[in-house]
Amino acid sequence: MTRPPERAGKARSMPVDRSQVEQWLREDLGHHDVTNHVPGETTGRLVAKESGVAAGLEAAVAVFDHLGIAVETRVESGDRVESGDTVLTVEGVARDVLRGERVAVNVAGHASGIATRTREAVDAAHEVSDAVRIAGTRKTTPGLRGVEKRAIVAGGGDTHRLDLSHMVMVKDNHIAEMGLEDAISHFRERASFATQIEVEVERPAEGRRAAEAGADIVLFDNLAPEAVAEGVEALPDGTLAEASGGITLDTVPEYAATGVDVISLGSLTHSAPALDYSFRTG
Repeated sequence: MTRPPERAGKARSMPVDRSQVEQWLREDLGHHDVTNHVPGETTGRLVAKESGVAAGLEAAVAVFDHLGIAVETRVESGDRVESGDTVLTVEGVARDVLRGERVAVNVAGHASGIATRTREAVDAAHEVSDAVRIAGTRKTTPGLRGVEKRAIVAGGGDTHRLDLSHMVMVKDNHIAEMGLEDAISHFRERASFATQIEVEVERPAEGRRAAEAGADIVLFDNLAPEAVAEGVEALPDGTLAEASGGITLDTVPEYAATGVDVISLGSLTHSAPALDYSFRTG
């Protein structure tokens, strides 16, 4: 299977934070690591134990780099791997190779699981429409957002907002406090001209109302596919439509058929099982 085109290059602007790598290693090593006091030098390799989509390799490389270990990747993030495939190799002081291996395996496995789940969602959506995008959400693990957002991109998805500064999202609580039109006006006055405003609605008819009040994007939240299709049909031309809330891999095709531009799933990051990797030395 070939890699789908990258739709969200902005994730690549988030480099691996070296201070974060140091924190990961400090957490795992503790104050007195006796386990890894192994003499000499060695080689090692990270091996996939099941098929999936590789991701998190930049972070794994950064772990070994921090320890002064020579590392070479054998695949790129976004490549499909099969059981038995070598993902990266290392060479250096045995003690430091062993100190890095668990952190590297954990971060690569977690990220690859997200990339694999994303690719499954993208493939499911494209059974119906090549135009619809699969996106993540801000339901990420604190401290790991960069790794997880890059993993979504590796799987062919869109990062959505990287943080609160990238877009204004008018949610149900804002509307409850200020009313729909007043909430949109309130945030429009405070946002940059370059900042898009997305409005979350819970009834199909509210989509057009939000668009006419100035929303750039309308998010149909927790609605059945039939209701989403009704809401999309009523939107003015030029308004982007997104569906989210309770969408699963099984129901992605139904939502892709509604005409939305984006389907977002928090489960890409908060529920994806890790891809199984093994680290072997010698």
